Amino acid sequence: MKEISSLMGYREGIRVLDATLRDGGLVNDFYFTDDFARALYKANCDAGIDYMEVGYKASKRLFDVEKFGKWKFSSDDDILSVIGENSEKKVKLAVMADVGRCDYKEDIQERANSPVDLIRVACYVHQMPTAIDMIEDAKKKGYEVSCNIMAISTAQEGDVRVALDMLGQSPVDVIYIVDSFGSLYPEQIARIVSLYKEFADRYGKKLGIHAHNNQQLAFANTIEAVGDGVDWLDATYNGMGRGAGNCSMENLMGLLHNPKYSIYPVLKFIETEIVKLKKDGVVWGYDMQYLITGILNQHPRMAIAFTKDKRNDYAAFYNEMIAQE
Repeated sequence: MKEISSLMGYREGIRVLDATLRDGGLVNDFYFTDDFARALYKANCDAGIDYMEVGYKASKRLFDVEKFGKWKFSSDDDILSVIGENSEKKVKLAVMADVGRCDYKEDIQERANSPVDLIRVACYVHQMPTAIDMIEDAKKKGYEVSCNIMAISTAQEGDVRVALDMLGQSPVDVIYIVDSFGSLYPEQIARIVSLYKEFADRYGKKLGIHAHNNQQLAFANTIEAVGDGVDWLDATYNGMGRGAGNCSMENLMGLLHNPKYSIYPVLKFIETEIVKLKKDGVVWGYDMQYLITGILNQHPRMAIAFTKDKRNDYAAFYNEMIAQE
């Protein structure tokens, strides 16, 4: 049973990371206006958010720059154009670097020459050797570093244990629990946190959670993780993110009782910017097709295609999904 103080009080170690530009960028190919990005940065500053993930560090050799907005690549110059070179930086900045999709040795500069503070390495369990090389590279350059082990709901526990032990021996600062398919339930999160804490405590690492909302459990799973001692919490404004989206920042602000956080700037940004995106036809959030992929522990790519095709034959879609299993 969790200590009630874990939810009623606050821990100094809690860190909130806004992933709206990065995970949200997956639903509009990262075509955010500079005004949107500036307003988001200001909202994060005003709300007391600790980190803002500005996008990916994707390889321009692998991804066509003509087909994506700038936050797919997150150059230092583009970041500075949003936050201002001479402004006082109130929120730390992060970028995500996917194993196999990032030219990290060339594209990630020395920390002293970059506005970025945190490199978020994302990988699957079988990619751990390259992930650790990326972690070591970023650490040598002076960055804080986290690692997101993706799709753990499909991984064998033995493989996860090996990956966690490898990460524990690396210089990574934070290890993330990632429910990529939105398939996990709170009691499963509790068991996973216990597993991750075994290694985090052994090696002195922090833990984070990044939840998806396929079964409308992203916030519930985040609450579970907080109560179990996870300190780094990802969220997005109005849950904006791939497919069913993520834990909503407004929910998270309502949960955390630390007076440094404020929900008002979050609500104001949703009112002035997110509502406009939705009116312009950008689509994300819980729907039946994402529930189906979450229940079946499947990647939501087919549900995303279902959404783009404006289908609503949910029963037929369910049959299509189970035929693949």
